[in-house]
Amino acid sequence: MKQLDHFAGFPKQTVTFLRNLRANNSKAWFDEHRGDYDQYYVTPAKAFVEAVGKKLARLSKALVAQPRINGSIYRINRDIRFSKDKTPYKDHLDCLFWEEDKKSSPSALFFRVSPDGVLIGAGAYACPDLLKKLRPAITHEIFGKELAGIAKKLRKGGLEIHGKHYKRFPSDFPTDGPAAEFLLHNSIYVVKEEPVALAQSTDLVDRCVAQWKIMLPLHAWLINHG
Repeated sequence: MKQLDHFAGFPKQTVTFLRNLRANNSKAWFDEHRGDYDQYYVTPAKAFVEAVGKKLARLSKALVAQPRINGSIYRINRDIRFSKDKTPYKDHLDCLFWEEDKKSSPSALFFRVSPDGVLIGAGAYACPDLLKKLRPAITHEIFGKELAGIAKKLRKGGLEIHGKHYKRFPSDFPTDGPAAEFLLHNSIYVVKEEPVALAQSTDLVDRCVAQWKIMLPLHAWLINHG
């Protein structure tokens, strides 16, 4: 598949491959269809990341896009060492764009395409240590008010900050601040769900960048205080 200057969307075979993988999640099936994986998963994912990378500077010059597996493109192999689910492969394609160091970045922009649809999001997912580190900022008179204002604006636009996890507030932080609700989170992220047809659209990259621009204040708050 030739990579174009303008990303024309994922081919329909990408979702077909993921759907078939969901129904036949085994090494034998995957090995038999490795050509489809290379042609319809790896190649278009690299082209997508390259196209996104050219436009990320509009959001932040610090954002990183690496068009390779284990760069911005997640491996399709699942980590099954500590999971009851021993199916070896993910039935979705994930991409990540971060600032500075991938492992330590407090927030990232992310993208997923699966047979169920497209997800465009930003924030910190399942990072309990980070959220504990963020608690002083969450309860800070100024920074907490900033976060509450970001959440309010996102909600007005139909987006919700996800990640509530704990049932009890931490005992050593005040719970009457404007952003106190986020003390109960072990993740802070926002996600926009789109129909799977968007993955094949020539407007996919622009739609992603437009959504990330809306989400950027949350991303920036997490970067500044994480």
